[in-house]
Amino acid sequence: MKTKINLNKRDYKVIGIALFAGLFFGWLFFHDSDSKTDQTTEINTREQKTIWTCSMHPQIRMDKPGKCPICGMDLIPLQKDVGSAMNISADEIQMTEAAMKIADIQTRAVKKEYPNKEIYLLGKVKPDERRISELTARFGGRIEKLYVNFTGQEVNKGEKLASIYSPALVTAQRELLESQEYKQSNPEFYKAARNKLRLWDLTDGQINDIEQSGETRSYFDILSPITGTVTRRNVTIGDYVKEGSSLFQVIDLTSVWIMFEAYESDLPWIKTNDKVNFTIQSLPGKYFNGSVSFIDPLLNPKTRIAQVRVQVQNPGLILKPEMFVSGTVTSAIAGNKKDLMIPKTSVLWTGKRAVVYVKVPDREQPTFRYREIILGPSAGDFYVVKEGLSEGEEIAVNGVFKIDAAAQLAGKPSMMNPEGSNISSEHNHGDRDLGDSTKEDHSSHQQMGMNTMDDHSEHKMQRDLEQAKFKVSGNCEMCKDRIETAAKSLEGVSSANWDVDTKIIQVSFNRDMTSLDKIHKAIASAGHDTEKESAPQEVYNNLPACCKYTRE
Repeated sequence: MKTKINLNKRDYKVIGIALFAGLFFGWLFFHDSDSKTDQTTEINTREQKTIWTCSMHPQIRMDKPGKCPICGMDLIPLQKDVGSAMNISADEIQMTEAAMKIADIQTRAVKKEYPNKEIYLLGKVKPDERRISELTARFGGRIEKLYVNFTGQEVNKGEKLASIYSPALVTAQRELLESQEYKQSNPEFYKAARNKLRLWDLTDGQINDIEQSGETRSYFDILSPITGTVTRRNVTIGDYVKEGSSLFQVIDLTSVWIMFEAYESDLPWIKTNDKVNFTIQSLPGKYFNGSVSFIDPLLNPKTRIAQVRVQVQNPGLILKPEMFVSGTVTSAIAGNKKDLMIPKTSVLWTGKRAVVYVKVPDREQPTFRYREIILGPSAGDFYVVKEGLSEGEEIAVNGVFKIDAAAQLAGKPSMMNPEGSNISSEHNHGDRDLGDSTKEDHSSHQQMGMNTMDDHSEHKMQRDLEQAKFKVSGNCEMCKDRIETAAKSLEGVSSANWDVDTKIIQVSFNRDMTSLDKIHKAIASAGHDTEKESAPQEVYNNLPACCKYTRE
């Protein structure tokens, strides 16, 4: 039996109010819960997207904060690229204008110029070989008088140097006097007698005096053939000399040679008629100049140098043979054509690669791209570019290392990591069902893998480039230049630095291309004893006086 319920208007109002209140409080409760859930999801998503790295080892990538497994420093969040939302290329590094100013990054357009280089040369003053006279005995005899008593005495052309008595010369005079009787009937006999005396260095005036006097002379004078300085005297009064014996050496020093030593790496930059400015160590405050008149066509196989000659006038004879000279020559490379030139400050070296950062055109914010190039010879503060750049491209010339550091932190291609970072810091989706300890073990194994890769890379670099120190004998800056050049002449030696005070050289070399024994031998062949090798005696003897160290 059904019971009929009668509701009045008041009951309907109560039921309506209760239903409305229930809906309102239900919406309020569940809306707040959904908001909290969304906020939690957003926070978790943001935390999951944060990658942590080390400022000193940017190859480290972690999905949570902690310590760097290499150096122990606190990890920092990896900042996303400014231009990540602009879809820039994966090998580009973008910077803000403010960052550019703080890092003092400057750029310059690549252009073609005439490559010039200032070359520093060392040398000595030498006599002009064309102005040297060597006086030898044309006939045997005895020195009766000396008019030149010391080396260094100035003499004039035709001045007496010594008097000599020669029995053979007395006999030749008698033959001349006897031939006079046959002057008309046998003129050839007469001419032969005169020529015999002339070949013995008697002048026509002396021969005529003998004919006119009709008597033989017992003593004859040795005359100077040029005006100059007596640089060698090999006889004294009473000495007996044989035909061909050296008596005197006379040199005209009013014009001298400056003989510079140029290493083979400098020879392409030196040409005949290049202007040379030089100073003399013993004449401080005086400056001289001249032009290259001759370049030795032969290279010394032991010292790897060639002689470069500059001829200068020497009024007052202030330039004396064997004085040390320091000179500079500014010259263009052979060929004298324009080449692509970039400043040395724009290049990063890795030992094998030369790296520059090229500015990407048509970007709202400064953007750079890593690029490897091939360099030509050094030209002062610039390098000649052989391959890798085109005229008009803009490159960073200051603050390049800061761009490279930013690229390393961002995992972009950089000097020490040309391929960029390809290491993923996220777990696989299958890890969701794993426990916390399993996830930590997985993260540890992943980090160990990265450490192994890093250790392998460092081991490979150490294998390719090895350091060594050993003692090398020497005295001065000329020795330093000669020792370092000899070491770096070997293929595979990247650097060499010899300390003048400690006598220790530090070399970096690729042991796959050369060996430490070869470096010892190369330095010794240049004239300097090492711990393992001794320089050949003849090479040591040819060293300049200031370079002749005390041999152990």
